[in-house]
Amino acid sequence: MLPPLLPLFPLPSVVLFPTVFLPLHIFEPRYKQMVTRALDGDRIIGMTLLRAGHDEAYEGRPPIFDIGCAGLITHVERQNDGRFNLILRGLEKFRIDVEEPATDGVLYRIAHVTSFEEMVSDAERGALREERRRLEVMLEPTIERDSGRLPRDMADDELVNALSQYLDLEPVEKQALLERPGPLERCRTLIELIEMKVLLQQRPDGGHRH
Repeated sequence: MLPPLLPLFPLPSVVLFPTVFLPLHIFEPRYKQMVTRALDGDRIIGMTLLRAGHDEAYEGRPPIFDIGCAGLITHVERQNDGRFNLILRGLEKFRIDVEEPATDGVLYRIAHVTSFEEMVSDAERGALREERRRLEVMLEPTIERDSGRLPRDMADDELVNALSQYLDLEPVEKQALLERPGPLERCRTLIELIEMKVLLQQRPDGGHRH
């Protein structure tokens, strides 16, 4: 379970998934403060995605999605100028219940959250394995061409989460995947997204509308 109060780190193009690692470079003063305090505590921060139209309010409290994923700082390099290089490991999804009002001295956002652990039931395991195989067949030509092979020994849910985070998808598509109720539905939605992108690429106009 996550602590009920989380520091928030909203970004415009990053979505973190449970069990997946994420490298981050921290340079803004508010997030340097956040990381410093997290390292003195439980080392947990909450990653959230900024909503469209955040640009004008970026320095304040721009709109964010309610569903995020908490990450544990597993590795840290502190730079001489106060910046950080971090590795986060995704822990659990959370829903933002209410944000704390701005407090003197605290530069970053803090929210009360409800966490929910994603479980794969015994009844779902067989279906997830089949959907994983479908996903591997679809992706194998591209993966082999670009970076080798898919890891066969990775657990089904972990592979689905890793692909959801690292495939070349739009941030809002990744957010939609994160919000799916669990790895089985996430895998099915990921397959649908890939099939849609393949169909668009096969159109004579390349999927562009005129």
